[in-house]
Amino acid sequence: MSFVDVLPLAIVMIAGPQIISSIFLSTSERWRANATAYVFGAALSISLVVAVAYLLGNSLGSDGGLLGASARQLLYVVVLVLLLYAAVDTYRNRTVSEPPKWMGELTSAAPQFSFRLGFLLLGFFPTNVVTSITVGTYLAANGAPVTDAAGFVLLTLFLLALPSLGVVILGKRAETALPHIRDWMNDNSWIISEAVIVIFAVLTLRNLLG
Repeated sequence: MSFVDVLPLAIVMIAGPQIISSIFLSTSERWRANATAYVFGAALSISLVVAVAYLLGNSLGSDGGLLGASARQLLYVVVLVLLLYAAVDTYRNRTVSEPPKWMGELTSAAPQFSFRLGFLLLGFFPTNVVTSITVGTYLAANGAPVTDAAGFVLLTLFLLALPSLGVVILGKRAETALPHIRDWMNDNSWIISEAVIVIFAVLTLRNLLG
């Protein structure tokens, strides 16, 4: 079940400036190249953080690991602490109703900038790095293969690509629809993120308590 368990955390990954940046890039002058570079940069950084967290968690928590089998319980505690941080950070930033000013410059961004933005924003934004570490650690604690993170990564990338896919499908109508979606996500994404974090915390607590 670990494969299914981690999928909802993809929503936490894209909620906030991540999806808003994707919307801006999908309406930029070179939107195809920018959207592709953004998603590719995100794919690299997310995969890197999840893999490193998994390897560290697996080396500590496996039966032959540094701390022995009992470390698996410790890993679950680490996951809960990370989730608590993510929940607090999401709630603390819930009142940030306006995107950063630099987002307004994304409509004229170059693909190189879009790649760097995707790599840094999805891989190393505080809530995102915590979420990716949580996924890697959770899979390690459950003794699941690291390939179980593929669904989480792919779903995150698909959600990031939705604005550009919308442009392909809707054409000019996307220019009207996307700003409304952007504003709604900016106002309500924190609620969705908190709900997902709570659900995942309950699953982790259940595993911790056996």
